[in-house]
Amino acid sequence: MRRVEDAVARISLWRGRDVKVTSLSGGLTNENYLVEAGVERYVMRIPGASTELLSIDRVNEVHNARAAASTGIGPAVLEHVPQVDVMVLEFIAGPTMSAKTLQTASMVRRMAESFKRLHAAPRFLKDFDMFRLIEDYLRIVDEHEVPIPAEYRAWLPRVGEIERAVRVGSLPSVPCHNDLLCENFIDDGRWLRIVDYELSGNNDACFDLGNTAQEACLDQDLRAVLCEAYFGRLDPQQLARMNLFALMSDVGWTLWGAIQARISTLDFDFTGYYTMRWNRAVAVLESGRLEGWLTEAQRDGP
Repeated sequence: MRRVEDAVARISLWRGRDVKVTSLSGGLTNENYLVEAGVERYVMRIPGASTELLSIDRVNEVHNARAAASTGIGPAVLEHVPQVDVMVLEFIAGPTMSAKTLQTASMVRRMAESFKRLHAAPRFLKDFDMFRLIEDYLRIVDEHEVPIPAEYRAWLPRVGEIERAVRVGSLPSVPCHNDLLCENFIDDGRWLRIVDYELSGNNDACFDLGNTAQEACLDQDLRAVLCEAYFGRLDPQQLARMNLFALMSDVGWTLWGAIQARISTLDFDFTGYYTMRWNRAVAVLESGRLEGWLTEAQRDGP
């Protein structure tokens, strides 16, 4: 609580006013709080411990959050205290989404519209590449002796094949969120707003589409709806790339979860989280679906 009180005292927005601070659930990296000052409500974000080991760049995050806010999809950044990386954000009134609430064609089309607006944001500060992030995470795993699934490295040659396949039909990089947990969508009644830009960066749009398809557990029919809504037509090559990026989000965030299991002070079962993601990834890696996606993703290539 002392850390929270110190953060609250540093914010000029409510200085000299009585405030009520309530913990918000859902954050897997940071501590999030609702701060009420009279009738005004804010969200205060305090970074978690040792998040630099997760390749999170706070300067990049703040820059990108402001760029995303300019599209009307991200929340406004109302104040930032760089000395402690505390941010105060617009409170978005509306229900927080879940996999269940996103699993309809109408909601999938709304997600596509939000992505199109976000991807048209001013250029983000840095780029994001899951394949390079996996390499970075593996170095951290080695340096800090982080336990990971025993067979993880045995699948890296297959990961290399996936990377070569998705490069064939690659799209120009655009500002992407890259970490689309269902809880990062909030329905304000008009738009599905998108929060939490810690891992944001310029990337291939299909990573956002595939990542959110995986997080929301969209079946192939809804993935096709998402593809058609975003691109204006059902593009088999880009749908295959979405599916490959969906797989890669599980492969990459497995390592994120393993590192979190070692460093995080949050009350969350990160071991169970990364084990679930890895088991789901292996089920796809061992399936016949993967070959079909690899072939389709490279169909227009040399």
